[in-house]
Amino acid sequence: MKRFHQSVARRNLRLARLKYGALFTETLRLNLRALTKQFGFSMDLGDVMMLDGSWYVTHAGLLRLATRRGCVEIRVQPVSGFCVPAESRWAFRAMAFKSEKCRGFAGSGDADPSNVSALVRGAEMRIAETRAVNRALRKAYGIGICSVEEIGTFSPNSEPAVAVRKPAQSTENNGHPLRDRLYVLVRQHRLDARFVKLYAAEFCGTEDLRQATREQLQKFVDHLELEACKDVSALRQKLEGYQQAGEGAA
Repeated sequence: MKRFHQSVARRNLRLARLKYGALFTETLRLNLRALTKQFGFSMDLGDVMMLDGSWYVTHAGLLRLATRRGCVEIRVQPVSGFCVPAESRWAFRAMAFKSEKCRGFAGSGDADPSNVSALVRGAEMRIAETRAVNRALRKAYGIGICSVEEIGTFSPNSEPAVAVRKPAQSTENNGHPLRDRLYVLVRQHRLDARFVKLYAAEFCGTEDLRQATREQLQKFVDHLELEACKDVSALRQKLEGYQQAGEGAA
């Protein structure tokens, strides 16, 4: 196991240097090494990522950790008093059980249009569930860093705001990891979520992003990541064109 973690750590450090360049400071390097050694997180698999100078764990990374550590069950249920479907407001409570004798670790998560990205509007129920599960798993395994899905909305020109309450999801893959990855790209490269959504719909040939198929969304996310890595300034200029087009139409 020690050899395995050392191999993953070396791979993580190489990927981080390639992906983040000068942003990958010595402090971040030490933190990544510690996270790899303690939890076995892999950047290759998307378990962790850096946003605004800090490391975040992903929902997929937490589920993989729970599987490796033998988590026997995750229970999730809505908190009825805090759910208002008509307003897209949802709250869930999750319990993670590390073993048959474990009394459980609890986590709560909420979501509404005010604390989710424009890219995932309409999926507040799934986001709230994901946030609750993430919170429970982080408690169960003593993970001190926040999860990506727990981050609330942010302005592309300002520092990100962390959601007041913590995010969630169940052991079943009921979420939309591609949408999560798209949201992360928006945050990482400080893109305007409104215009990314319009760009995605145009790329996929749909009126609304929610109408896109998984295959279409996969191609767009891959395309957007490639564009951002090659020249993020050019990508931002392209996205600004959607604003100008909207003003022209008005």
